[in-house]
Amino acid sequence: MSKTVIISGGMLDEGFAEKVLEANPEAYIIAVDKGLEYLYNHKIEPQYIVGDFDSIDPKVIDYYRKETNIPIREYNPVKDATDTEIALRLGITLGSKEMILLGATGGRIDHLWANVQTLSVACDAGVNACILDEKNKIWVTNKSCVLKKSEAYGPYLSVFSLEGEVYDFSLEGTKWPLNHHDLMPCDSLTVSNQFVDDEVKISFVNGRIVIMETKD
Repeated sequence: MSKTVIISGGMLDEGFAEKVLEANPEAYIIAVDKGLEYLYNHKIEPQYIVGDFDSIDPKVIDYYRKETNIPIREYNPVKDATDTEIALRLGITLGSKEMILLGATGGRIDHLWANVQTLSVACDAGVNACILDEKNKIWVTNKSCVLKKSEAYGPYLSVFSLEGEVYDFSLEGTKWPLNHHDLMPCDSLTVSNQFVDDEVKISFVNGRIVIMETKD
């Protein structure tokens, strides 16, 4: 399996989700809790279902339990963010090399941040994973990287430390470059930057960083 699309239980832009699924017809689809309702309503069949189903229409999950043979991983609710994390770990176990999380940016900000932190699990496993919506692409890396302007999700980017201080952080090719900066959590110097050169080079010596590419 090369690519997995996870339909999260958060607020989902259905038109955007449809475009992503159409662009990835061979993707393995994992439905997470309330995200299953979108697939049910649009008659899209997932390959796996994950959740505690505490916020889903009972008739939807009953249909999949009784009328299909789709594997369902059901568990007692512990915390709301668990669903997406279990789905992501499942994708890693199944051998996915790329994962797209849809519906993970909507709703409560604490859920969004929990999902962003969950991306570190994919990062540590060497899996290319991102949270995607119509305006934003969010991903995590623990390595220096180069972003191509021609392939960027939008003209703007922000960088955040995921955990603690990130030492010797440099940002080249942007409107506001940084050189050998010690990046702190919530550092305003790395927010709302812009692509200028054809390539943006990001380098650092430790930790994990969150990169958000934004369309407007």
